[in-house]
Amino acid sequence: MSLSKEEVLKVAKLARLKFPEERIEKFREELNDILDYIDMLNEVDTSEVKPLVNVNDGVNNLREDVPTPSLTVAEALENAPVAAEGTVVVPKVVGE
Repeated sequence: MSLSKEEVLKVAKLARLKFPEERIEKFREELNDILDYIDMLNEVDTSEVKPLVNVNDGVNNLREDVPTPSLTVAEALENAPVAAEGTVVVPKVVGE
């Protein structure tokens, strides 16, 4: 699989990245190298490998759930740049 310049620009836009025009070709080559490596990994026979369910061999390493005092809403919103109705207001990022 090989990405075109337009596809690299689309990925950059989705990731909200901006870079100079002269670096686009370098990023295209690097992304294509990554995709080539993924294609190479897809060729490895994993039919005999059991799915990994838990890296800890079934040992539960979770701590006991103990309630502790927390911040009030007012304290949590003290450092928020913009707050309204008890929530932090953030800029719209979806659907631009």
